[in-house]
Amino acid sequence: MSKRVVVSSLVGAVALGGIAIGGIASASTPAKPTVENSSARYVAPTADAKGSVTFTVKVTDDSGVRSLKVLAWPKGSDLKPTAEEMAEVESATCEKSSAETSECTYTLAVSGEEAAELPQGVWHISALATAKDGDTTFVPEAADFNVTR
Repeated sequence: MSKRVVVSSLVGAVALGGIAIGGIASASTPAKPTVENSSARYVAPTADAKGSVTFTVKVTDDSGVRSLKVLAWPKGSDLKPTAEEMAEVESATCEKSSAETSECTYTLAVSGEEAAELPQGVWHISALATAKDGDTTFVPEAADFNVTR
């Protein structure tokens, strides 16, 4: 066998080995949860019914979805939530739509008295998604809504 054939065979084997090792490394690195298609809506209370804040989102992770923590806060405030602070807030209800994906909804009822005390204007919703394997994704401004009277 000529030297040229041997050298090109070795180069090819080394290249394939590098691709295989890279593929194994990337396959073993778990992905963090994704938070997408989020929306938020505020409905002001009336004389006959309470109002509400509703946040919906699709959360996906290769291990499945464990939970979604949600916090609504006014844009004009000094509040800038962190992932660590989100551990103590309320959770959304998540319904599994596949092994990896859940549709999550958070609804907060708002009375007339509560609505009168809410700052008007833009509010943000922060979300902390936690996967079954423990990975997390924090979205400081996952969606916005307006409080009006």
